[in-house]
Amino acid sequence: MLPLALNHMTVARLNYERLLDLAAELGCEGVEVRNDLPQPLFDGRDPAEAGQMARDRGLRILAVAEVKRFNDWSADKAKEARDLMRLAAAAGAEAVSLIPRNDGLGMGNGERQANLRLALKDLKPMLEDHGLIGLIEPLGFSICALRHKIEAVEAIEALNATGRFKLVHDTFHHTLAGGGPFFAPHTGMVHVSGVTDPGLGIDEMGDGHRVLVDERDRLGNVDQLRALRDAGYTGPVSMESFAKEIHDLSDPGAALARSFNFMRSRMSERESAHY
Repeated sequence: MLPLALNHMTVARLNYERLLDLAAELGCEGVEVRNDLPQPLFDGRDPAEAGQMARDRGLRILAVAEVKRFNDWSADKAKEARDLMRLAAAAGAEAVSLIPRNDGLGMGNGERQANLRLALKDLKPMLEDHGLIGLIEPLGFSICALRHKIEAVEAIEALNATGRFKLVHDTFHHTLAGGGPFFAPHTGMVHVSGVTDPGLGIDEMGDGHRVLVDERDRLGNVDQLRALRDAGYTGPVSMESFAKEIHDLSDPGAALARSFNFMRSRMSERESAHY
């Protein structure tokens, strides 16, 4: 069975309680919550109460997102990270999301790697103190200072921090970055979304084109999931759609159920073919 999860961005107009209810209705293992939506994190609830609400529904808070531009490290960024970790730990979350800078700066070879290691070196003891994992998400955009997973893996291993930092494999960003190794043992979360517009070149794809995964998908989501599973990944697969047309759905639950069932059926077909 594909262990599914729901990122709040996919249903950005739902409040926290409805997010949890929908995730439970869909049979998800957990949710990812965000601090970059119009409403406050947990709708302003005490984090401990918010965490109990999830557990009461049999759900895990898989991650609290996000520390933006984490590899543009500073004293202010350290405070921002520590404050988010405090909230995540109080809610019983498992991880915080670390998003690299995506502004075309800090891109030089050598500069990128040094900035990344500086940030991870300081983040590691902070994560240890709060009992959290740091989920690093390389972004496939050409202006991102952490585009390829290999640089994150090298930094993690250099710091002897493989248990404290994990990668997010995002099927959209993996495609935009030109593919490459999957690093399943280093992966702690998978984000899925589909791009279905047939007129877009890969370099033209943006977050606003990210819809749900169905048979029109151009990103090869199912193939990527199969490759990750075959390499030993057994963790959550979280739907993360940014498209306005998905946010505007009158019945997002029905659409999500169709998408989840599509992925499950395609994965099951592959498993059946092995026997």
